[in-house]
Amino acid sequence: MALHRLASVVIGVPNVEETARYYTDFGLMPVDTGVEGERVFRTVDGGEQLRLVRTPFRRLVQFTVGADDQDDLGRVSDRLTRLGLPADLRADGLTTVEPATGIRATVAVLPRLDQPRVPATRYNGPGRLERIGARAPGVVRTGPVRPRKLGHVVIGTPDLAVTERFFIDGLGFKLSDRIAGAGAFMRCSTDHHNVLVLSAPVAFLHHTSWQVDDIDEIGRGAMAMLEDHPERHVWGLGRHHAGSNFFWYLKDPAGNFSEYYSDMDSILDDQLWTPETLEGAKGLFNWGPPPPPSFIKPEDLAALMTGAHSGA
Repeated sequence: MALHRLASVVIGVPNVEETARYYTDFGLMPVDTGVEGERVFRTVDGGEQLRLVRTPFRRLVQFTVGADDQDDLGRVSDRLTRLGLPADLRADGLTTVEPATGIRATVAVLPRLDQPRVPATRYNGPGRLERIGARAPGVVRTGPVRPRKLGHVVIGTPDLAVTERFFIDGLGFKLSDRIAGAGAFMRCSTDHHNVLVLSAPVAFLHHTSWQVDDIDEIGRGAMAMLEDHPERHVWGLGRHHAGSNFFWYLKDPAGNFSEYYSDMDSILDDQLWTPETLEGAKGLFNWGPPPPPSFIKPEDLAALMTGAHSGA
């Protein structure tokens, strides 16, 4: 695959400093860029992966995808041209705009992400003793939870077909699974999905998702986030069907959801993966509490529609 990772996102919010404090609590590490009015964060393995900038209402401003070389950029540029979409092609990157949402997309020549191997958590089970004479690692950890990388972003789009075509036929993403009549999971890496696009009445950012080591880190991270801020809770703990990952969702002060996840499906050979069309609850989760109505339809959706339509 010429594309190899979701490298970073730029999120616009009206309250940069308040939202920045949330992502610091979430475990992302601040980076001092010296640029007034923006805040930048890095993950343990992925480097600088989140930039917050000021906008009138919350939105995904830009995402960046990694490619191997200039030839990859040329192929993406050719595909976009065939779709009738303009692209600014330069030596180290290409920038275009997704037509249904107005989100800026950059494909940049970047090194591949080489994550150091983290030993698998040892679990005891029937007839299988992997940990003897010691407490489980997850119950003795005391340090803060630090996300390893940005895994995926979920976008609401008013034209699902156009946005899906942009990612697959334009940028070169691969289809992983569908939610019947509602969405498409797509990947630009070996992760099951790096982007999920959902049919919506207006373009908006639904959530960003951040990889942690295991289910214990999801629980520890979420509990730390909720200790003094129970209003941050959205949905979890559970396990998705598409991607198979464990999850817990929280909400930042601007209204964006953020997800801790672990144990995502990995697709190394495209020929060995057959996309499914998921019906009903499987489109959302395999087990866990039912999602609250605000997860399906965010509480500020009407305000976002008004803001977007007024050109705010």
